[in-house]
Amino acid sequence: SLMHSVTGSSGDPNISEFAGVVLFDGTEAVFCDSRNKKLEPRQDWMKKIFSNDTQHLALYTQQSKLGAKKGGNIIIVSCLPCFFSLFLGVHILQRTGGCEWNENTDEVVGMVQYGYNGEGFLELDLKTLTWIPLKPEAAIIKKEWDTDTIVLKDIESLLTKVCREWLKRYWSYGSSFLQRTVLPSVSLLQKTPSSPVSCHATGFYPNKAMMFWRKDGEEIHEGVVHREILPNNDETFQITVNLNVSSVRPEDWKRYDCVFHLSGVEDNIVTKLDKTAIRTNWDENNRTSERNTFNSFYLILIHVAFVHFLCLNSGRSQRPFFPLPLKLILFKFHIHCLDYATMTVILEFNVFNQ
Repeated sequence: SLMHSVTGSSGDPNISEFAGVVLFDGTEAVFCDSRNKKLEPRQDWMKKIFSNDTQHLALYTQQSKLGAKKGGNIIIVSCLPCFFSLFLGVHILQRTGGCEWNENTDEVVGMVQYGYNGEGFLELDLKTLTWIPLKPEAAIIKKEWDTDTIVLKDIESLLTKVCREWLKRYWSYGSSFLQRTVLPSVSLLQKTPSSPVSCHATGFYPNKAMMFWRKDGEEIHEGVVHREILPNNDETFQITVNLNVSSVRPEDWKRYDCVFHLSGVEDNIVTKLDKTAIRTNWDENNRTSERNTFNSFYLILIHVAFVHFLCLNSGRSQRPFFPLPLKLILFKFHIHCLDYATMTVILEFNVFNQ
């Protein structure tokens, strides 16, 4: 697959007003933004392509700038009343387009979609060459864009013909890198004894992988929550699958295991459900909680003794034991204490005002 993503933003000086990225099979190949104002190849094989064919680099730059400028301007100008709030706060406009190529059937499927503030806004139907509004505000843009048949034909050509040629070319340069396999490290994680056990695999490549829990050698689905595959910052991936163990008897833990399978690798990574192998910070948290409980109990004892002392002294004199400012300070201090101090707050306040 070859995907181009262009993002324009406004309202936040910490975010680039323009950023573009090219993903080839999920791997970042090219990046550019309004701060650097130049295309940056992120892979060695992409650097070779630009070095061997400067015309391709020029065409790439031209198409990227033209698409971003034309799409962004049309949206803002055509629907300015709809986007009156565009100048207030942070707003993000994104265009994603590209194609997927099936090397077995030689079929190419293209797509292009616009998003606004994190939600789908407008997408193109390549079969009918018409725009589909994903938000009511996009209807006015669809009406105008559907009449621009020249642009629609250009987009169709880019997504079906040009994209196919670029895909094949990129594959010839980067196939050795993209076909590599990297196995992950797999760990069992758990926050607390009552939390689900997470089977976590990280550092694998490619992202064509799956992971699941088994019981007695059979895949299970009840009590299992699958998380999506996420990218790491080193061009590898991670995945997590949770298992609810609240109803699993201790003697049955040995019947469960976690299986990780990476596409193109024959052997799976199997991790037994073993309490001794689980990585958790529960022990440290438990010790901290116990220390806090002991300290709280100790403070309560001191607190009660202190109140008792005040009560005894209040009967010996008509004047309060403490002057008024200190009474108010103590009252305000205890108002902000934990719930267990509520009764003593009332008691002390009454004692001070007798």
